[in-house]
Amino acid sequence: MSNDQGKQDLPDQGLGEIARAFVSARQQGQALADFPGDIPDDLLTAYRVQDLAIDLWDDRVVGWKVGYIAAERRDGSGDDRLLGPIFSRRLWNATGGTVDIPVFVGGFGAVEAEFVIQLEQDAPADKLHWTPEEAEALPSRLFIGVEVASSPLATINKLGPRVVVSDFGNNNGLVLGAEIPDWTALDDADLRAETRIEGEVVGTGGATLLPGGLRTAYAFALARSAQRGRPLKAGDLIASGNATGIHDIAVGQQALIRFAGYGDITCKAIAAG
Repeated sequence: MSNDQGKQDLPDQGLGEIARAFVSARQQGQALADFPGDIPDDLLTAYRVQDLAIDLWDDRVVGWKVGYIAAERRDGSGDDRLLGPIFSRRLWNATGGTVDIPVFVGGFGAVEAEFVIQLEQDAPADKLHWTPEEAEALPSRLFIGVEVASSPLATINKLGPRVVVSDFGNNNGLVLGAEIPDWTALDDADLRAETRIEGEVVGTGGATLLPGGLRTAYAFALARSAQRGRPLKAGDLIASGNATGIHDIAVGQQALIRFAGYGDITCKAIAAG
């Protein structure tokens, strides 16, 4: 995908109506029966919907979730991942107790174990391409975390990445846990995780489940953000991708995400809105 910093000058072509429908449903905690309009033709157009929705949302972006795109679902951009915003009022610190996480009743709701990178300095705004090695050299910290993957649209993942991008990357928050010290000295194999829902193990893995590894996800977030005209800044968070899978969760259910050697995060799903 080429640099799309000029996106604001392009015609709306009905994209604003899609953005407004998703934002309204999220604000009211309501489900959507169908995608609210024509699905964008490509990821570039879907990011325009996302940018319009960010402008409508009354909150500050503090980070981005990274999601993987299967080979058969990629478009001409060649992107193998996508981004969705994380907002300040949807960022919670793990307390050692149980954190309530909002999911949309009648929509999509899941939890994902995440390794979360936090930048310690601004990324160069004019650097549009990054290698994993270059990303690792940009000072950052690493934390354990849980993404709340939820959307008013129950079929969001089935409909594919252009729909996921259009609705905030299917994100409804991030729970941030303990820091993993000196992470750049660790191999991905050192970063292991397990997810349980209602006491049952539903997924195991770790950073090795991220295609290309943790540093590749970091590099993608840096590059795509700069190409969108949103270069990452010190303090920004990157939820690097699901480390044990995407695990459905319903209101009232409890999830325990265990990061071997680094702590646990416990969450309980509540109704969004």
